[in-house]
Amino acid sequence: MEPKQDRPIVCPDCAGEGEFDRRDFLKSVGTTAAVAAAGLPVWATPTAEAAPTKTSAAETAVKGLYETLTDDQKKIICFDWDYKEKDRGLLRTFVSNNWHITKPRITDGKGFYTKKQQTIIHDIFKGIINPDWYGKFLKQLKDDTGGKEWGVDQSIAIFGKPGSDKFEFVMTGRHMTIRADGNTEAHVAFGGPIFYGHAASGFNEQVHHPGNVFFHEAVMANKVYQMLDAKQQEKALLEKLPVESAVEFQGAMGKFPGIPVHEFADEQKNELQKVLMALVEPYRKEDQEEALECLQKQGGLDKCSLAFYKEGDIGNDGEWDCWRLEGPSFVWYFRGYPHVHVWVNVADDASVKLNAQG
Repeated sequence: MEPKQDRPIVCPDCAGEGEFDRRDFLKSVGTTAAVAAAGLPVWATPTAEAAPTKTSAAETAVKGLYETLTDDQKKIICFDWDYKEKDRGLLRTFVSNNWHITKPRITDGKGFYTKKQQTIIHDIFKGIINPDWYGKFLKQLKDDTGGKEWGVDQSIAIFGKPGSDKFEFVMTGRHMTIRADGNTEAHVAFGGPIFYGHAASGFNEQVHHPGNVFFHEAVMANKVYQMLDAKQQEKALLEKLPVESAVEFQGAMGKFPGIPVHEFADEQKNELQKVLMALVEPYRKEDQEEALECLQKQGGLDKCSLAFYKEGDIGNDGEWDCWRLEGPSFVWYFRGYPHVHVWVNVADDASVKLNAQG
């Protein structure tokens, strides 16, 4: 069954629309909890690091950036917490596969940002992601912008006043929407809906998506599919893809596509847990743990369903390029056709409305 889409999210054709030589001040972080030996999800015990704070590395850098901005710069990239636009609605929570939240690019040579500010923005970016993924994100950004270096085709915005009770930094571009909010957005992982993707070998990627930094997630999900018996596979495999941007929460009474995870055997759950850990791995430890805790609060993987789709099967080889893991307030939609787009929306409460778009 196709999930409902109460909140429209603009999804333009993504065919449209550098590392700095300096000391890395950010500390390396590891991955999150280990996989349960019994096959059931294991969750890290909540700690002070279970969610970002105002003093996390990225948020500290956001505050530092804000303090360097001139009044003229603030007029262009800084907004009130609940600022809305006619076409995008609540701008802070808007997400798309290819967009720029503001016009100035970070390092396009036009001089909107000073070199110092560019460096701070780069540090914010590094603070949001897992250090082990830094090079992979640079590859993705370069591949998806015609060979441009980091920052040339990305833009940012700041909502609220950094360091206060409500603030958020958002970076956007082709195949990227990431956020840093110091956990000031209650109940929501990643600061709101995020997006990642990659077209490693052109707009129409080939079978197995050679060079794609994210497709291993689909390979792992397909391993779960192969572990299902014939009846389970029949439940899990659907014909038509959902609307790409349909990531609105359905709540506990929702009808999620595919096969309910609670019907899995322990070894199947164990393999799906590995997939879950791979999904959150690209991001900083605090965001990883917050996303896992949000899922735990809504009942864990047992409250989710897993679906695979025949439509979009590149090469018609039965390696399902498109799949979806969904629960009451957890949506991770991996759409690998014609190249990889991944829409993510995670909270601990299905009543959370992340976009007031009209």
